Amino acid sequence: MSRAWTNEAVRLIEADFNRSADTHLIPVPLIGAPGISLYLKDESTHPTGSLKHRLARSLFLHALCSGWIGPQTTIVEASSGSTAVSEAYFARMLGLPFVAVMPRSTTAEKVAQIERYGGRCHFVDSPCAVYEQAEQLAQEIGGHYMDQFTFAERATDWRGNNNIAESIFAQLAQEEHPIPSWIVVGAGTGGTSATIGRYIRYRRLSVRLCLADPEASVFHRHLEDRSICRVDGPSSLIEGIGRARCEPSFLPDLIDLSYAISDVASIAAAHVLTKIIGRSCGGSTGTNLWAAAQIISAMKTSGETGSVVTLLCDSGQRYQSTHFNKAWLTAHGIDLAGAVDTMERFFKTGIFDDRSAFSPTL
Repeated sequence: MSRAWTNEAVRLIEADFNRSADTHLIPVPLIGAPGISLYLKDESTHPTGSLKHRLARSLFLHALCSGWIGPQTTIVEASSGSTAVSEAYFARMLGLPFVAVMPRSTTAEKVAQIERYGGRCHFVDSPCAVYEQAEQLAQEIGGHYMDQFTFAERATDWRGNNNIAESIFAQLAQEEHPIPSWIVVGAGTGGTSATIGRYIRYRRLSVRLCLADPEASVFHRHLEDRSICRVDGPSSLIEGIGRARCEPSFLPDLIDLSYAISDVASIAAAHVLTKIIGRSCGGSTGTNLWAAAQIISAMKTSGETGSVVTLLCDSGQRYQSTHFNKAWLTAHGIDLAGAVDTMERFFKTGIFDDRSAFSPTL
């Protein structure tokens, strides 16, 4: 492998990082919960528009510095869309071919972004087939399977290097409650929850970590019963988080609490939050908010003050043909009215009282 080429590839990625300002930490007004602050880490402002930009950058640096990628290597990834968008961006930067193996249900907006960066999309009918298909394709063409689901937790420097955890705490430093009571995240690979959970322990902080997980996902089931490592049945309509199998990068012992969130609740929360902050939010952000609302309500009820941080994972613009499309919602039998009412009342009163919400685990 050419050391000179690798050096230049690393320089290009680091130069891109230096050009990109850190993502914002947005305060969300909570009229009904005085003494409690809610913040959104807006990862949609990355150059490729999502939280997965951090992961893709780390995966490329990890693979480059491990000697796995050269000037002629085709990059192959299994993805539900957002990681593939970000990896296509970095592959183009390095002049490398890129192939995304994705479920056929991936939104047209994400497919268009991948192709805009010069990537090619290889579709599979079942989300569970992406792993085997990506690995097999990489072998057939002599490419490198990036395998975000295995390497997400080890590719990121969780001690620092401006990872998402370090950034959050630096931005909270001048706030009323600089050490949050809770951080709420979803899990797709598990890399973000691993990074934040490890950083909390490394810095010896009292922060608790909550997992917001789609109902169809295995992660919240695995937290309750470690013998459950896979689920069957229809997958979630929320892209980017929740999986049918426990991914190697998911570290369950770092999670203090979890909530299972319905697709309807996630989409409704995204709609409400979009109106409140005037910034478009995707369904995974709605999943996070639905869990954060329950935590904040419990804090208010017990008289606790403090702050809660969660993530704005990507923009709702990526879901205009699905989650924000009335015809698509109707076709999928989704009625948002009840869940929208629950979330709107939460913002007015600080109390979450949706009777259909799952009980927390752990």
